[in-house]
Amino acid sequence: MHELSIAEAIVDTVTQRTAERRVEVVRVRVGKLMAVVADALLFCFDLATQGTPLEGARLEVDETDALVHCRSCDQDSVVADLILLCGCGSADVAVLAGRELQVSSVEVV
Repeated sequence: MHELSIAEAIVDTVTQRTAERRVEVVRVRVGKLMAVVADALLFCFDLATQGTPLEGARLEVDETDALVHCRSCDQDSVVADLILLCGCGSADVAVLAGRELQVSSVEVV
């Protein structure tokens, strides 16, 4: 379960930036191609925050669509799963979005 290591990294990153201030909300942007299960990340975040200034903070996960550019038909399209195929059937695609994993904002008290 890589969600635990992701949750721990989020806690470390936010703690470094906020010092000892109490954190209420952490918002993260996660691309669908990262294969992160949002419910598992939420569960792991609660575990990872215990005993830290983030304990009791709420994690909000914004899943971003996977967007690819097809080199065959020169079109951009959203892909629904981890199989990177254009609607034209070509697998010759460049990933434009969907691999994000970033803390987008933090609310502190």
